[in-house]
Amino acid sequence: MPSSREHKAHEHGPDDRELHALLLPPGPALFAAIERALSGDGPAVLPLAPGLPRPALSAALASLRPTHVVTPEGVRREPGGAPTRAAVIIATSGSTGAPKGVELTARALTSSARASLERVGAAPGERWLCCLPPSHISGAQVLVRSLLSGTEPIIHPRFSPEDVAASGAEHVSLVPTQLRRLLDLGLDVSAFRTILLGGAAAPPGLLDEARARGARVVTTYGMSETSGGCVYDGVALDNVDLKIRADGRVMITGPVLFSGYRPRRDGSSSGGAEFEGGWFVTSDLGSIEDGRLTVLGRADDVINTGGQKVVAGAVARILAGHPGVRDVAVVGRPDPEWGEVVVAVVVGTATLEDLRAYAKERLPAYAAPRMVQKVQQIPLLPNGKPDMVALRNQK
Repeated sequence: MPSSREHKAHEHGPDDRELHALLLPPGPALFAAIERALSGDGPAVLPLAPGLPRPALSAALASLRPTHVVTPEGVRREPGGAPTRAAVIIATSGSTGAPKGVELTARALTSSARASLERVGAAPGERWLCCLPPSHISGAQVLVRSLLSGTEPIIHPRFSPEDVAASGAEHVSLVPTQLRRLLDLGLDVSAFRTILLGGAAAPPGLLDEARARGARVVTTYGMSETSGGCVYDGVALDNVDLKIRADGRVMITGPVLFSGYRPRRDGSSSGGAEFEGGWFVTSDLGSIEDGRLTVLGRADDVINTGGQKVVAGAVARILAGHPGVRDVAVVGRPDPEWGEVVVAVVVGTATLEDLRAYAKERLPAYAAPRMVQKVQQIPLLPNGKPDMVALRNQK
C-alpha cells in the first residue's frame, strides 16, 4: 500500500548493527526509534516494558545482550552487548527461564504490515490505535502499520475502555479481554472500521455479541515468529502458506517469518530446529479444511488422562459455546488415579454437571472436564494470552 512515509525498509547487508534496548513509555520517542530501525537510519531496537521488575529486567538484558539501553534519561552503553542483523527484536514472554529474543528483519515486519493493511482494506491516512504494549509484537505491528499508512499512531500508555472508544481511530488491535470490557461497559464498538482480535482464542459468544453491536471483528492467528497475525479469520495473508505436519502441528512459510532466536539455540543462522525446509514449525496443533485454518490448541497442552490424549484448547473451544460460560481455559492437573484430569477454569454460572453433559454431546466422554474451578477472571500474560502456568497451579 503506497505511502509517503513508506521507507526503504530493506534487509541489511553483512554489517551488524547496534542493538538498543528501549525502556521507554509508549509514545512518540519509542515510535521514532522503531521508524529509524526499519528505515536503516538508526540502530536495531529491542522494546522492553519500562515497568519490568528489576530481576526480570536484569534477566532480559543478560540473555538478550543489547549494546545500549535507552531510558527517558538518556542512552547508556551496556557491558557485554552484542550487535545484530535484525531490525527489531521482540522478547518472548515466557513464564519460566530466561527470555529469548525473536529476530525480525525490516522486510518481515513490513511484509506482514502491508499484507494486513490490504486484507482489511485500510486506506492511506487512516489512523491506528495502539493500546497494546509495543514490547509485544501485537503492539509493535500497530506502529509498523501506521508507518506504512503514512499516519501518526494514536498511542495509549495503558488500556482504558473509555479512552479506546473515544480515540477516533479507524483501526485497533485488541485481545479478547479488552473487547469484553468494551462490551460490558456498553461502549460503541461500531466506530472502528476494523477490530483485529488476537492474542488468545475468542469465545464464540464474544464474537457474536460484538458483531451484533456493529463491530467489524477480524480474528487473527500468529506469533512473534510470524511478525504478528498471519492468518485472518482462518485464511492466511497474501504470500503466507500453511500446512499441517504429520504430528498435527501447524507449519508456516512466507516473507513474514523471523530469522532466528537471540541467543541462538544451536549457533545456526536460520532458527535451528524450529525450521524444516523453510517452514516454521509452530507449537500449535491445527487442521485445514477448504483453505481455512482451525487452531486446536498447543502441542504442549495435551492432557494425558487415563491413557487418552485430550487437546486442552479444543475442549476449551467447545465449552466456550455453553451459555453459562463467559470465559474458559482448560488445563490438566495431576491425579493419582488418572495421571491427569481435565479441569475447566470458568468465568460464568455453568456447573460441573452442566459442562460435563454439554461436553459429552460434542466430545468423547474422556475429554469432558472432571473438575470445574470458578474464577472472577482468567489470569493473563501481558500479551493477552492465558497464563497457563498460573492456571495449572491454581487451587
